[in-house]
Amino acid sequence: MSSTQNKNQVYFVSLGCPKNLVDSQVMLGLLKKEQYEVTEDAAKADVIIVNTCSFIEASKEESISTILDLAQMKNSGRCKVLVASGCLSQRYSVQLEKEMPEVDLFVGTGQYHRITELLENHGKALESGAELSKRSYIDQPAFIHTEKDPRVLTGPKYTAYLKLSEGCNRRCSFCIIPKIRGNVRSRSISSLVEETKRLASEGVRELNLVAQDLTEYGMESKYRERLEMLLPELCAVEGIDWIRLHYVYPDEFSDELIDIIAAQPKIVKYLDMPIQHTNDKVLKQMNRRLTKRKLFSVIEKLRAKIPELAIRTSIIVGFPGETEEEFQELCTDLATLDLDYVGLFKYSKEEGTPAAEMSEQVHPGTKRRRFKQLSELLERKSLHRNQRYIGKTVSVLIEGPSEESDLLLQGRMPSQAQEIDGHVLVNDLGDLNPEGLAPGMILSVEITEVLPHDLIGRAVDHAPSFIY
Repeated sequence: MSSTQNKNQVYFVSLGCPKNLVDSQVMLGLLKKEQYEVTEDAAKADVIIVNTCSFIEASKEESISTILDLAQMKNSGRCKVLVASGCLSQRYSVQLEKEMPEVDLFVGTGQYHRITELLENHGKALESGAELSKRSYIDQPAFIHTEKDPRVLTGPKYTAYLKLSEGCNRRCSFCIIPKIRGNVRSRSISSLVEETKRLASEGVRELNLVAQDLTEYGMESKYRERLEMLLPELCAVEGIDWIRLHYVYPDEFSDELIDIIAAQPKIVKYLDMPIQHTNDKVLKQMNRRLTKRKLFSVIEKLRAKIPELAIRTSIIVGFPGETEEEFQELCTDLATLDLDYVGLFKYSKEEGTPAAEMSEQVHPGTKRRRFKQLSELLERKSLHRNQRYIGKTVSVLIEGPSEESDLLLQGRMPSQAQEIDGHVLVNDLGDLNPEGLAPGMILSVEITEVLPHDLIGRAVDHAPSFIY
């Protein structure tokens, strides 16, 4: 669309992980800078953009379904340009060009910063009646945004993601990310601190650090700006109260990093630490730089230094060659480790990955059975572990009315990350006036009941404070 027209309306959908969400927010910032307005009604949009995911089969299906659904707006709405950006386009642009004529532009993970330029060029071609010579803009990803790029935050104003780096130097045999996102490109400490200051000035108080692997941050740079150097700088930013670490791989977890997390009060005692499996043979076939011995050692050190630490992980069942004995070993190990949160996935055979070519693919029925068995074990463990909260008073960041009932408030403890770790449901406000409560406030809540994934409690203070 030509930016000479008044206030082009753009409808934006962001799918997939928080890292993709940051890209979406940067695109929105660039669009806003060029006088586009965001609309929440797809029927009123001149431009529709879907920032896609293609990490596993389910995410590909969601991306394709979303694009096709919104393509109808080209007939029933105002839409003149439909854009598919992100991982799906990066991975399948040649195929998608043939199978999705409804899509006007495919923009890869290394070209999203050109979104306004590409829309401008497309708009000029439409106005002139010229035939479009190119629909796909895909290259080897090299771009990563900095503090100088505009960004429009979406969601609650008190929380935001900070992307430290892009890409990945690991080559896990099941993962397509390095081919989609490229090798690691880290931002400088000064860039990250400046963006954090800007976020704080906009009301952000919970900072969620993301990268494909936080421990790889800065490792590709000759200046070696490491995570251990960055964290104290972020903690010094006034206004930021909570700093949360996502995707910290255990094999590069230094003793210095453990000490920093333990010592810094702003760093939430929570870690998202993907392990995928515990059996050494399976880990080797996954091309993970981890052994069971190393894993147990790191978790032992973490719990010794930070007893209150909550740990989230991700696990894959049904990886090629996984035997019944190795699966049972995984179940036993997870029961022993008793981690706070486990994201469980059935192995997804992704074309272009070494694991997809392995001969001993596990039968889909076996994967489903193992997933169900481990899910039930983890749910029982979670319910038992949550019992320790009964009668305790915890700080809860209020997010708003419960998704289940307007009669309940929904919030999170510091040990619960946004959207993935369950909630605290407040069913008794005591003397507090519900009219005076708003998202971003922190309440002291006494836990009275527990569920496998959520806690239920009553407010016990009379003076809720804002996190910001």
